[in-house]
Amino acid sequence: MSGKSEPMLGVTSPARPAAASKNPSSHAVRRLLDRTGLASKSVYVFYAGRSVGTLAATRDGVLAFEYEDEWLRDGFSISPLSLPLEKRVFVADRHPLDGVFGVFDDSLPDGWGRLLVDRLLRSQGIDPYEVGPIARLSLVGSSGMGALEYEPATDVPLAGSALDLDELAEECARLLRTDFSEDLDALFALGGSSGGARPKILTRIEGEEWIVKFPASVDGPAIGLEEYRIALAAQACGIAMPEVRLFPSKRCEGYFGVRRFDRVRDAHGRTTKVHMASAGALLETSHRIPNLDYDMLMKLTLKLTDDFSEVERLYRLMCFNVFVGNRDDHAKNFSYLYDEPRGAWTLSPAYDLTRNDGMNGEHATTVNGKGRNIELEDLLAVGARAGLTPSCARVIADEARDAVVDMEAEGGLS
Repeated sequence: MSGKSEPMLGVTSPARPAAASKNPSSHAVRRLLDRTGLASKSVYVFYAGRSVGTLAATRDGVLAFEYEDEWLRDGFSISPLSLPLEKRVFVADRHPLDGVFGVFDDSLPDGWGRLLVDRLLRSQGIDPYEVGPIARLSLVGSSGMGALEYEPATDVPLAGSALDLDELAEECARLLRTDFSEDLDALFALGGSSGGARPKILTRIEGEEWIVKFPASVDGPAIGLEEYRIALAAQACGIAMPEVRLFPSKRCEGYFGVRRFDRVRDAHGRTTKVHMASAGALLETSHRIPNLDYDMLMKLTLKLTDDFSEVERLYRLMCFNVFVGNRDDHAKNFSYLYDEPRGAWTLSPAYDLTRNDGMNGEHATTVNGKGRNIELEDLLAVGARAGLTPSCARVIADEARDAVVDMEAEGGLS
C-alpha cells in the first residue's frame, strides 16, 4: 500500500453524461419513476449477475426480503446476523433504520449522495419525501457501493472524459451555497451513489476505480492534505489502507483520493465488485446513533471472520483513531468484505480517517465505556478483553501513537 501525490492527468470519469443528451440523468430519473412509480413495491437484488432475492415493501411500510431458491443452494448470506441463508421471508424492524435492512441501507446514498439525489428529484418536480427506499434503490441500480445491484434500474448514458477537479469542486461548493447547479446531472452521475458528508466523485484513474473528495463548506483549504497525511501515518503504523493520492489544485492544498477496495481489477483488466457490509448494517443499527463500543466491534469481528488476526487489526485501528483524534468512528466507518472463493469475511481496509471534534467532543464509538479523555489504560483494557496479550496490546498502541507523533513532527497536523 502506498500513498503518492499525482498530477490530474489521466483522471477520467466513467460517469459523465453523454453529449447526445443535455440532461440524460434527469430524463433517466423521470423514465424510471414513470415506469416503476413512486409507490414501487419491490426490486430484485443481484450479485455478480446472479439473482440473490426479492426485496419488497409491506403494507406496514417496512421492507421484507426473501432469498431465491437457487441462491439458497449455492450462494452465501449477504448479512449473516440478520439475513441467514434460510428459506423464509425476513421482515425488517421499523427502527432504527426506518424499516430497511442494514445491508440494503448501506446501498442507499447518504450525506452528499443523498443531497444530490434529492436535488435531482426536486429538479424534476418530485418531492423527495415521496420517494421511498425501493424507488431509491432502483435509482442506485448497479452503481452502489459494494457488489449488490438492484432492478429495475435507471440507465444513465455515460461517457468517459477528462475531469477538471477544480471546476468540479467549485460546482459542488456552488450547490452547497445556493442549492443550485447548472451541472446537477453531471454531479449526480459522478457522485449520486456515494455516502459521507463531504462532496466527492467516483471516477476511474489508470483503469482503477477511485473516490476523490472535495472540501465541504465547513472545511478549511487543507482538509484534503490533512486526510492524505493521516492516511500515510496509518499506513506507517501497519494499518491496511487502500492506495491514496493527493491531487493538485489551484484553489486549495489538494484533493484527497483513495482507490476503492470494493472494486478489484484482475490481470486481464476486468473489474470485479466485492460484497461488503458495514458494522452498522451487520448489527442493524444506525450510524447516527452513538450506541457502539469497541468491545462490541471486537466481538463482531471475531464472530464474523473467525480469525483473531482480524481482531488485532481492529484494535490497531482503534488505537490510531484515539491518538489521531478521529472521533467520527461511527458504525458505517467500519466495514467487512466477503471473499466468495474462500467463503470468508475480513475487516476492510481503513477509510475516512480524519481528525474531527465529534459530537460534543466524544468518539462515536466508545473506548472502555468512555467517549472522551481516553487514556492508554483504556486501550489496553479493551485489548485484554478482546484476547490480546498485554505486551502485544502495548506494542500496537505504542506504534499507533508514534506514527501520529511522527506525522505531527513533520508538520502533518497541529
